[in-house]
Amino acid sequence: MSEPRTLLTGATGTLGDELRPRLRKTGHDVRSASRSPPADADGEWVELDLADGTGIERALEGIDVVVHAATAPRGDSEAVDAGGTERLLEAAAEAGVENVCYPSIVGIDSIPLSYYEHKLAAERALEKSDVSATVVRITQFHEFVLELCGTIERLPVWPVPSGFWVQPIAAGEAADAVVEHATVEPAGRVEPVGGPEVRTAADLVRSYREVAGLRRPVVGLPVPGSVASGFRSGAATRPDRAVGSTTWGEWLRKEVE
Repeated sequence: MSEPRTLLTGATGTLGDELRPRLRKTGHDVRSASRSPPADADGEWVELDLADGTGIERALEGIDVVVHAATAPRGDSEAVDAGGTERLLEAAAEAGVENVCYPSIVGIDSIPLSYYEHKLAAERALEKSDVSATVVRITQFHEFVLELCGTIERLPVWPVPSGFWVQPIAAGEAADAVVEHATVEPAGRVEPVGGPEVRTAADLVRSYREVAGLRRPVVGLPVPGSVASGFRSGAATRPDRAVGSTTWGEWLRKEVE
């Protein structure tokens, strides 16, 4: 079979940056999509805005597989993750796409964050769509944890929710798992993908403090509510699916030191 023509949405995001070279290396003819394609990037790029549907039909022309990594965790996730996925699926059905491979998040059906609810709405849209799909749930990225550490770094005291269990994974290792399922043959909901170790959020922050050579006190905050209960219950983890091999400490030392 010839190289699958593959559309990668969210191609400039944390996961998208890791997916692009891996898809090409494994034989995909990749068309990368972003709201603002980089001017100096290699390969084929198209402008695509899932929030309003601009560029969807053009992006899907001649496409066999869609790797749908576009997401808006700090933006309008209802428009992008929920509504945007519905728009993409409707157009993909008309375009004759064989498989939409969707990277999702472990625990979204047990932790009622609005962003998670919109990711869950996207999964449900995939289940109802006329396009066949593959859903790969993944635990949080090391990159996301580092970003959170950066938001509190300048504070004199670092507040961290008490008892939150997480299982971070390097985005590159998550991308490896997604590429494995980015085929013309859809696989439905596959086994989730997690990092190599389950740790508390406070423990991860203390590791960052040590590697960064800082002396800020870390203070645990007892956070109420159903979202906090979900994280404390371990819903965001899958210790039985420790697929990643790069620990938070190993990854962090390479990034910070």
